[in-house]
Amino acid sequence: MDKYNNFFGDFGGRYVPEVLRAPLIELENAYKDAVEDPDFLAELAEFQHTFIGRPTPLLHAVNASTELGGADIYIKLEGLANTGAHKINNAAGQALLAKRMGKKRIIAETGAGQHGVATASACAKLGLECVIYMGTEDIRRQRPNVYWMELFGAEVRGVESGSRTLKDAVNEAFRDWTASYRDTHYLLGSALGPSPFPDMVREFQSVIGNEVSEQFAASEAEQIDAMVACVGGGSNAIGFFSPYIEAGAPRLIGVEAGGRGEGRGNNAVRMDDTGRPGIVQGYKSCFLLDEDGQVLPTHSISAGLDYPGIGPQLAELGRSGRLEFQSATDDEALEALKFFARTEGIIFAMESAHAGAAAIGLAKELGKGRNIVVNMSGRGDKDIFISAAALDGANWKDFLQEEAGRIR
Repeated sequence: MDKYNNFFGDFGGRYVPEVLRAPLIELENAYKDAVEDPDFLAELAEFQHTFIGRPTPLLHAVNASTELGGADIYIKLEGLANTGAHKINNAAGQALLAKRMGKKRIIAETGAGQHGVATASACAKLGLECVIYMGTEDIRRQRPNVYWMELFGAEVRGVESGSRTLKDAVNEAFRDWTASYRDTHYLLGSALGPSPFPDMVREFQSVIGNEVSEQFAASEAEQIDAMVACVGGGSNAIGFFSPYIEAGAPRLIGVEAGGRGEGRGNNAVRMDDTGRPGIVQGYKSCFLLDEDGQVLPTHSISAGLDYPGIGPQLAELGRSGRLEFQSATDDEALEALKFFARTEGIIFAMESAHAGAAAIGLAKELGKGRNIVVNMSGRGDKDIFISAAALDGANWKDFLQEEAGRIR
């Protein structure tokens, strides 16, 4: 695989105002130099080991697999990485790169909050100023993550424009970077945006797939038959799939947010022919657009999967047929969360639970003697205000009212 693709088929590119061309070229050159520099790679590996806690385990979900009676499920526990999700892999790589470039300030966007937490954490460790843009709707849904970001010393700026979610936070971050790029690095959190971000994020997240390859080779199982990951923008999926993309196997399955069901504004499914090619936020990919090319509203119970676009490499892999796409509804994700909590004692993030839901169905479909690896891209602590309200609403409401009475 070429590490430096500006385009993936027709998708990708760098569609930005002239003022951003220079900082993007500067970033691309710095990134290319860094990933060929043994000293930088050694520094990154040390950071991954001592700060992130890599490698993360690959769990054979014996209880879940036995109850389902089908294929064996293995779970890559990215939720055990420092800050609770895969996002720290990319945040660490880009923060180290920014420091190498002499940047003093980091800005980032976040939806579910995990990228914001990871970025704030890495900046705290490396002594970098940090500003996080977050839609006010996502701030409402993910208040615990806002608390952690601020505890790490980051400034969280609420975004009131548009749908007040991830796409609007991205817009504000780009506006900031346009005016501040001389001393600021935009630490974009997913494998999308103008080049070189899709390549860079994939490479920093490929540690997930590389570890899976090594861990599975050391297991008693013969081969991986299918790999399953949730897909919002796509950072966990592209890193997870990365070592296997050029091969004909295993099956690679991306799971989008089916939300409340069919219909505009009810989900964030782009790769079932609903999405249209378009250029949004500096890159060409598949987006949910209306007849006039305007971005449509989306919905997902998970704040990290309601983005209206998808990373350009994933879009091209879907179009070529190498990557299969499915969707899971809000209710199916909640059922998967409960299932793996009960059978394996682990709590999937709501985003990751979409992949878990697909893995449950796939295990029954493939049958015994086959092996599925699902990426638990994050753990569900951050979603307690969502999952508890949905699954234990009355008790949770009573608890919150009681706790609110204690606050002065």
